[in-house]
Amino acid sequence: MSLALDRTEDLAARWRHLRAEAPRLRIRDAALHLGASEAALVATIPGVGRLRPDWAALLHGLTHAGPVMALTRNAACVHERHGTYRDASVHGQMGLVVGEEIDLRLFLAQWKHAFFVPAAAPGSPRGSLQFFDASGEAVHKVFATEATPEGSLARLAASLADMQAPPLATTQRQARAAPNPDATIDAGALREAWRGLRDTHDFFPMLRRFKVGRQQAFRLAGMEFAQPLEPAAIARALTLAAGQALPIMVFVGNPGCIQIHTGTITRLVQMEEWFNVLDPEFNLHLRTPAIASAWLIRKPTADGIVTSIEAFDAAGEVIVMLFGKRKPGQVEDPAWRMLAEGIAA
Repeated sequence: MSLALDRTEDLAARWRHLRAEAPRLRIRDAALHLGASEAALVATIPGVGRLRPDWAALLHGLTHAGPVMALTRNAACVHERHGTYRDASVHGQMGLVVGEEIDLRLFLAQWKHAFFVPAAAPGSPRGSLQFFDASGEAVHKVFATEATPEGSLARLAASLADMQAPPLATTQRQARAAPNPDATIDAGALREAWRGLRDTHDFFPMLRRFKVGRQQAFRLAGMEFAQPLEPAAIARALTLAAGQALPIMVFVGNPGCIQIHTGTITRLVQMEEWFNVLDPEFNLHLRTPAIASAWLIRKPTADGIVTSIEAFDAAGEVIVMLFGKRKPGQVEDPAWRMLAEGIAA
């Protein structure tokens, strides 16, 4: 027996023992506990299948899979949205799903490993498709639900089965490069460029042009555009939006995927360190102690100012972003702006 197989069997056994001791432990947390990648744990599940990395075929197939649950997460926040994949497309290394229910931005250069996990497997009661980056960290998952046609994910997986897949190999994720020192940034030119924004999608290219980090840009831009908030501002904004039945947009992502919910939220529940939205079609699980900083951000556009509330962890990674419901060509909802500015005040 090969050493690789020995290690796989050893990992599978250690995971079984851990599940017996802590049956409610999520697979991501189990992987951290065991010193393995999440993808490595998934690969040990009996009946799991590897899929070809044909992302265009995958997204096209998902549009025919029926209602499912889409899940995207980072270390501090989980975003779950029920619905049907619609209007899916791939443009080079960028994938889009722009349906009313499931709304995704996919950065496919980060997608490396794909699995079909059968029903009744740990964390996959009705079967799922799961996608991971080169380090073995999950970028996106699709779960069958009671509303999913029987066998639809299994049939899609069979059409994309990779019978020649080599043994799973992962690489260590590289640490994000430190931002350039503030003194090297032309803060005046940055503020003028910010003032001249015409679309929210121009914001990230502006950061790249000035070689400035996101929160670094917030600090340098000043209070006209970026106002620091208390970490509790995120839960406060969600609570106020729910109380006003105000439709909002909730963005949660990681380097491989951003998932967006647009609409109202209703049922909010605090469970220990987790602040939760528990609605029938949308769930959000936010680990509030992980929020190290929060900001109110104002971006000029051709349609007027667009306001967001954004949360970051201690490493400077975005946890969650909140906007008022809007589409390009529409002005921002005054009720959302009043809510956000009220929190900042």
